[in-house]
Amino acid sequence: MIPTGEATAMLPTGGKTKPITVIGTEKIRVTFDDICLQQAINSRLAPGVTDLILNPDGHCGYGAPIGCVMTSPTHIYPGPVGVDIKCSMSLLQLDLPEEAVRSREIRRKLINAICERTPTGAGRGQRHAAKSRRVDEKLGKQAVIEGASESVCTQLGIPPEWATRCEDSSHVGHDETHDALASRLDWHLANGTFRKFADKAIQLGSYGGGNHFGECEIVNIEDNERARNVCNVFGLKDRHVAFLSHCGSRGIGHNLAMGQFKSLQSKFAKWDIPLPGNDRELVYAPLGTKEADEYIDDMSLGANFATVNHLLINSLILEAFQEVFPGIEGQLVYFISHNIARREIVDNMQQWVHRKGATRAFPGGHHALKGTRYAQSGHPILLPGNPQAGSSVMVADRGASISCYSVNHGAGRQLGRKRAMRELDQASVDQSFDAADILTNCRKYPKDEAPAAYKDFEEVLRSVKLAGLATEVARLKATFVIKDGDAADD
Repeated sequence: MIPTGEATAMLPTGGKTKPITVIGTEKIRVTFDDICLQQAINSRLAPGVTDLILNPDGHCGYGAPIGCVMTSPTHIYPGPVGVDIKCSMSLLQLDLPEEAVRSREIRRKLINAICERTPTGAGRGQRHAAKSRRVDEKLGKQAVIEGASESVCTQLGIPPEWATRCEDSSHVGHDETHDALASRLDWHLANGTFRKFADKAIQLGSYGGGNHFGECEIVNIEDNERARNVCNVFGLKDRHVAFLSHCGSRGIGHNLAMGQFKSLQSKFAKWDIPLPGNDRELVYAPLGTKEADEYIDDMSLGANFATVNHLLINSLILEAFQEVFPGIEGQLVYFISHNIARREIVDNMQQWVHRKGATRAFPGGHHALKGTRYAQSGHPILLPGNPQAGSSVMVADRGASISCYSVNHGAGRQLGRKRAMRELDQASVDQSFDAADILTNCRKYPKDEAPAAYKDFEEVLRSVKLAGLATEVARLKATFVIKDGDAADD
């Protein structure tokens, strides 16, 4: 890597292509291991790819590194989206002052009320939560076809207005219609992709396992005029309670993604097509082909499920808080993805921007925000760190153009799951949460999700700021965490 600034560098690919843009201070750049860098080079040299950005949270992923952005005007890639389609962040602001959750007894009541509504764990759904919403197969089908439509939201008890506070509230098929998704879903149901679709549909309103979580936060708005103005647009309230959620498309997204990998890999083998970097997870499809259309449709089905899943979780979280604090109100701040491919204008041409463990970062004045409440301010960027270091709400700056208007999706792992389980001490992990006065729903906090398994969040944020990509407007401090110790969905 060749430094180009205090928090930027370029990584030559060995070819005549444009180098990879690297975001990160010197301390961050040494966290990129050889496998991560090789995956970045393989992805950059893959057919049709015009740009690749490696963010400070970058680490080894499925084909492409987690924490990268990849653009192409001609090809679509499943790997640089990942197997948890539209894994995302959302933030709910409550009109509840921080003093209301100071008591550990109150926080424990909130944890219990939430767990009665939003189950955790791989494979778990509504039957594991007595007060969750009931979703039948018909409504489940409508959700994956329509996303957060007014009809779907109304049936699930989600405020329809929340759809206006989403990066994308609804996804369409390859021909930009919902009919294409309905036809594709019929194909999946006829061919047994989901085994029993009803069992997948009842996962709406659930977190899953692994690195997914819910966190009760205290909002701390930065003490400057820009931060106050931006947070006013976002609807953030200083020294008040908010709730941050991280999850994705659950079993449906995983089934769709794995089916696409298997289908494309079999065709590459049948047609004897060379794999980029000889990596089976870097299969692709040229746009306009049947294979590309099918991937776009499947990605959109999974993305719609993830969207409705997040909005339902937030509705259930609000309901849980209202059980403990009758009469309080809440508003969705934003819902934003970090595992998706989107059509965007890059370098004056329409391209598919693949963000894998990376999140959109459009500043105020960006053409894509025209007509939204974020047109002048830029939209919220939700960056989870870890419960003890906190999480960040940022807003993009003009300098984000160097990263295809993207930033990292969080801190990024520095220890693999197996290494974390082997090296970290359970008693020390649990004691650190107690010392920080952070409660959890776990008897033992999963070691592979402990703060020490992740990179230094302050250095990650410093990289983003020094590179000129975004500015922090608020810090979120956790008071309790909803978590599960099962295997990760993503």
